[in-house]
Amino acid sequence: MTLAAIATQAQTNNIGGKAIIEIFTNFHTGMYEYNDDRGFEMERSYLGYQYQINNELSIKSVLDIGMPKATANDYERLVYVKHAHIKWQHANWTIHAGLIPSLLHNIQDKTWGYRYIMQSVQGEYKFGSSADLGVSAAYKIADWLEADIIIANGEGYKKIQQANGLLYGLGTTLKAPTGLMLRLYANINEAPNNDGSNIVNYAMLSGYKTEKLWIGAEYTIAKNLKHIANNNKTGLSAYVSAQIAKNSNIFVRFDKLTSINEAYNDNETAIIFGSQFKIGKHVYLAPNFRLYFDNNNTPNKYMLYINSKFSL
Repeated sequence: MTLAAIATQAQTNNIGGKAIIEIFTNFHTGMYEYNDDRGFEMERSYLGYQYQINNELSIKSVLDIGMPKATANDYERLVYVKHAHIKWQHANWTIHAGLIPSLLHNIQDKTWGYRYIMQSVQGEYKFGSSADLGVSAAYKIADWLEADIIIANGEGYKKIQQANGLLYGLGTTLKAPTGLMLRLYANINEAPNNDGSNIVNYAMLSGYKTEKLWIGAEYTIAKNLKHIANNNKTGLSAYVSAQIAKNSNIFVRFDKLTSINEAYNDNETAIIFGSQFKIGKHVYLAPNFRLYFDNNNTPNKYMLYINSKFSL
């Protein structure tokens, strides 16, 4: 009876709720031609709540409070529901339903690890949305192999189905005990009418992670973006991060965005390097330097950032 009581208590220990609070801010200043580009920003705030109903079922809802690009210099903020979904885990299955994380770059953001400084290449350069309305399922085939599938509206979390058509995605993730990881993913986003073209996206992520070192490389191909035929581009990102002290990391990242169709020229190369310091339990501070070049024949852009995150 004692063993049964201990087992029952262990099963119910995780039941309960917790608040979700994340706030991303920065101070930045440009140099040379971009000397006037400076100031403080509150880039994004995530406010929400997560509740574990039982050992298999949980619910989560998160508001995304951010700055639209068109009004980045104003005080306007837009509020979206970023996540509002049910999560069910049973044996080797994990199922999400509702306004759910997309499969395109959820794992990439976690592998990169510095979302508050910069998104992974898919989000940073608008290859696809990080959340959508739909259902996804993941199945753990073995300790080293998992497959996942998603069916969603394809409009992202900011529109919530304003047009016809669905998004279908399929991915697989391989993980070795040594810390090596490989992820392959592809999706097709149906055109809302006969005048548009289906968006097709292929993404690959490879990485290596230990307790004090992580290395990653991503490559993405997108075709017919915005449902415009031959509006194609590719994105490459590679990064290294290392822990140099208990609460200190250093990192460097290289991005290369290439537009294949000259009619929609969108080329950029970026190099970012910096450090992260964990201050107390909830605050992260990351001074970093960024160089942007090959950006449609504009002058090279040099930027100094001090990013911060409060996470509860």
